[in-house]
This record gives sequence, structure tokens and C-alpha cells, in this order.
Amino acid sequence: MSENDKEQGVVFEIAVALTKWGDSKRDQSDGDDDCVQVLVNELRKTGLIVERVVGLQNEFVRLAAPPEILGKAAAELKFRKRTRIGMDFPFEWDQASAFVRLPDGSLFSWCERFRCYNHIIYGIVNTGKSVVVLKSAYAEVDWGPGESLLRKLETMLIVKEVFPLHDERKRKQLLKSWAMNWSDFTSQPIDDICSYYGIKIATYFAFLGMYTKWMLFPAALGVTVQFVDFGSLQMLVLPFFFICQISWAVAFFQFWKRKNAALSARLQIYDLAGRESEYRSLRTELSSSVSPIELMKKQSTDRMKEKASFQREEWFRWLMRLRNDAFIILSIICLQLPFELAYAHVYEVIGHDLLKFCLTAVYLLAIQYFTRLGGKIAMKLIKYENNENVEYRANSLVYKVFGLYFMQSYIGIFYHALLHRNFMTLRQVLIQRLLISEVLENLLENSIPYLSYSFKKFRAVRNKGKSEKGPSTGKPRPIPRIEKDFLKPAYAASIGQEIEDGLFDDFLELVLQFGMIMMFACAFPLAFAFAAVNNIMEIRADALKLLAMMRRPIPRADATIGAWLNIFQFLIVTSICTNSALLVCLYDREGKWNLSPGLAAILVMEHVLLFIKFGFSRIVPEEPAWVRAARMKNATQAEKMCSRQVLRSISGDEQWCGETKKNE
Repeated sequence: MSENDKEQGVVFEIAVALTKWGDSKRDQSDGDDDCVQVLVNELRKTGLIVERVVGLQNEFVRLAAPPEILGKAAAELKFRKRTRIGMDFPFEWDQASAFVRLPDGSLFSWCERFRCYNHIIYGIVNTGKSVVVLKSAYAEVDWGPGESLLRKLETMLIVKEVFPLHDERKRKQLLKSWAMNWSDFTSQPIDDICSYYGIKIATYFAFLGMYTKWMLFPAALGVTVQFVDFGSLQMLVLPFFFICQISWAVAFFQFWKRKNAALSARLQIYDLAGRESEYRSLRTELSSSVSPIELMKKQSTDRMKEKASFQREEWFRWLMRLRNDAFIILSIICLQLPFELAYAHVYEVIGHDLLKFCLTAVYLLAIQYFTRLGGKIAMKLIKYENNENVEYRANSLVYKVFGLYFMQSYIGIFYHALLHRNFMTLRQVLIQRLLISEVLENLLENSIPYLSYSFKKFRAVRNKGKSEKGPSTGKPRPIPRIEKDFLKPAYAASIGQEIEDGLFDDFLELVLQFGMIMMFACAFPLAFAFAAVNNIMEIRADALKLLAMMRRPIPRADATIGAWLNIFQFLIVTSICTNSALLVCLYDREGKWNLSPGLAAILVMEHVLLFIKFGFSRIVPEEPAWVRAARMKNATQAEKMCSRQVLRSISGDEQWCGETKKNE
């Protein structure tokens, strides 16, 4: 940002990356009909603040929006926002003072502002009746009537990408208060994170912070169990530790649901998209030219047809999901299972510890390729499921990819635990998996984006030097900050980039860690301490990655962790079964499986823990009472206002019909 921009308080939030032509070709295309210049002029006509920046390899258009322009776009999009009386109403710019501002003082969140920018820039269309011919460096562009200018330039590869820009002032504040703040290793500025990145990323870091803070108890207990000799009570220590860990996990996720509900309420997110669509359909029906009585008759007539259509679509989607899930399961059994069992058998045969460690490292690197391949196949299958929206497609991808990683991560450990019953080998495998998967993955996760960014910068400077003719005079021109942002890697998922962002990989890493330490807790209690230390580092590493090594992510309004919560719950149930089996193997070394008092006690303990798992959610409600009361109050008030509007419309229509009959 230039000094003049800083003085005026202009914050450029969106950039359009354009193909940069040579100087001679750019001179030939310069003019009023140049496609880039037309784009800039049209953007200015919308009221946006526009600035062109020429980089070393690309050309950019930076965009900023005054509050009035964002407000009018929000009114066109019919955003529902919280008013000062506590109710949600469609936003109107003329009545902006009636709406509650966010904690940072702004009227719109980053997610809302991004949607407004998209609505404005992609809403530039040819309003004329004839085709407008635009010039570019190599070809002419025919801009047809009613066609979006930006999408047309994207198809012609003139516009490379539209991407968000970092706000340097806020970014540096977050670096100081979040990424580089080690005074309180689990404390995070969630409101500031939500304001800058959106609700989904803020929810992830709120979950990671709470998960890490709660992890300190099982970590301390695991260290005690691992290193303290309890003498004659040693045989009772592992069952006690097992009960504590399962109870801890059940309590944590139930209290996370409560915190998530309170967090959503504080950030004013109440399933905004769903309620917006519902409100829009109702508003369209009420404001249409059809009278309410005719509308109700039409709805009654079409109700049976709509019901049959919805049922057909529902069953079709269910059958497609069943087919795809069966395909994934059979692929795992036929292709991946033999590979996993072969690795586990070779590991058991090898005697040298260094060779075992190298085998595990090679195995984990090799299996990544097969898992990524399976993820791509899953993405292709999801396209045929006819899911209703992106959220359903994302959940379907999460379940399928987790199935692949579940087999890859745990089947070899099950082999050592249940078939060989070798606790020393099992503990060794767990240590190696934790060290390799946690330490090396963190190094790769943070080093690869940095190396990629550094290489792109180096190549841009080198190519610019080669393209310049004649002797060099003075220092080379520095790379503009906007081009540095463009060269940074996008925050995208390694699998399914079309429907998921980088949080997919972060949540997958947490899920696999949770399964590793929970399902084999009795074999290696110290794993919880490894996980706690890793998560403390993970909070700051992920924050630094987002702030310094990645582009600013496109915001998403998901206020929960979605399908990942179901996977965590599944792993808790699986942990009850696996740890019970481990205890049986530990106390029944001869493998006779006699129903002795000890084995009977383990069986009873398993059933009691399953009862605690499914019964605790009935004791502790998923959302605080004040959140539930506020939600019900808002819904009741909205229903009253909507019913009054409908009744007034019906009464007015009946009066109009009566007056018409009298006149006849």
C-alpha cells in the first residue's frame, strides 16, 4: 500500500491477476477498447477504488470498496443481519445504523465483504443489445449481451485469478498477538482471527486450542502411568487409565459442542445461508404478482408432485452414495489391505531397530501416493452422487478419505496388537509412527510452502532480468507486495481442492493423531504427552503458515467442524473396543479366552463405558441455556412478523376480491 493510500485509509482487499504482455504488444493494445482498460473502467463505474499495478511477471488490479458500495451490494444480496433489538432483518443501507456492528467495529464480516466483492465484479455485464469487440495483445474478445465481462476474460486466459489480499496492518497485529505469542500457549484471539479469516478458520483454531488445553490432563496422567511403579496395584493401573481416557474424550467433545454453540452465538452465526435461502423463497412468493389465495391453491396442487420428485431424488442420491461407499470399501479390502498386512509382517520379521525405522518411513511416504490416488477416485465418484450442496459433497469426501487413511494408519498396528500380541513391538511402532507422522509432516507442511514461494520469487526475478535488453543500470526493480501475495501458495486441500480448503488436511492430521493415541492408549500411555507437545507447536506453526507463507484464504461461513465431529465420535467407540481387546491380550497371555473374573470385569467395563459414551450427551446439553433461549426468541419473533405479513396479504386480497364482485 502506498503512503497516499495509508493517509486516505484505503485498504485493498481483492486483486485481479492479469496476463502481462510485452511492452510492444501492450502499447499496441492500449486504447479505449483495450479489454483490460475496459475492465478497469467498468470496475470504477461500480464505485470501487481501482489501482493497476505492473509486476515482474504479471499485471494486477487492486480493488477496495467504500462502505456505501458494500452496503448496497449487501442489500441486493439480501443479507440478514442482527439489529439492535436482537432480531435478524434483511439489510438495508438506508437503515444501516439499526444493525449491530461486529466486535472490530465493522458492519460486515470478511465473509460478507468477499461475497459483496464477487457480486460486484462478476455482476459487470454487457447491458447493450449488440456485441462489444474488445482488443487484447493477441486476439479480439467478443463481449456478448448479458455476458459477464470478468468470466469472459477468464475463459480467454486474460484474467488469471481473483484472490484476496492480506491487510498488512492486521496481519502484523496477528503475528504479534497470535503466531509469535508464547506467553500463553493455548490462548488465541478468536475474535480477531474470525474478523480476518472468517468463521471456519476461527472455529478450527478454537477447537485446536481447547483440544490442546484439555490434552494436558491425559498427558500428565500418561506420564505418571508410564514412569511410576505402583507395585502390587500395577495390574489395576491400565484399566483405571483406560477409564479416565474414555471419560475424558466423552466429556471433551460434549463440552466442545457447548463451546461451539456459544462461539457461534457470539459471532452471530446461526446457519445464515440456510435461513437466507428460506427467507428469499418466502419473500419472493409474498412479493410476486400472484395473490396469496391463488398461491396457496397452487401449492396445494403441486404438493404431491413435489413430494414424489423429492423422494425420487433422495433415493437416487442414497443409492449413489451406497454404490460409491461399497466401491471404496472393496478397493480398500482388495488393494490396500494386502499391502498393509505385508508391511506389518515384514516389520515383525526384521530384527534391527534402524531397519524397522527406515521401513516405517519408506512405508509412510509410499502409502501417501496410494491414498492420494484413492482420494482422486473418491472425488470423481462424488460428482455422480447428485448431492444438494457443497457441504454434503465435502462431508462425503471426508468420510471416504478417512476410510482410506484409517486403513493406512491403523491396520498394521492392529496386526501387531491383536495377532502377535507383542506389546513391545506395538509400543515401538507407535513411537515411530508418532515421530515420523507428527514431526516430519509438520516440517514438510511448513517448509514446502516456503520453498515453493522462494523458488517462484527467484524465477520471477531471473526471468525479468533475462527479458530486459541492454546493460543493467542500478539495482533490479523489487517485486511488488501484491505480486508476492500472488506467488504464495493457495490455502487448498491436498485432496478435493474444488470443495475443500487447507483445513481438510489440518483436521485429517488431528483425527489420525486422536485415533493413534486413543485406540492404543493402554499400550503406550506416553503418547498423550507426545500429542500435547505437538499440538502446542501446531497452533503457532499453523498460525505462522497462514500469516506468512500462504495467501489469504477465501472465507467460508461453516460454524462447526462438520463431519469431523462424527469421525471423532466413531474413534471414541472404536477406542473402547480396541483397548478392551488390548487388556484382554495383556491379562490372557496364553490365549485361552476363559471367562475368568478379570476378563469378565473387562467385558463389563466395556459395556459401562459404551453406556457412558451414549448417555453423557443426555446429561449435558449440547448448547448453553442462554444460547437456546436467544435462538428460540429470535425464531418466535421472526415467525410472528412473517405470519402477520401473510395474514395482512390474505385479508387485503379478500377485501379486493369482495370489492371487485360488488362493482360487477
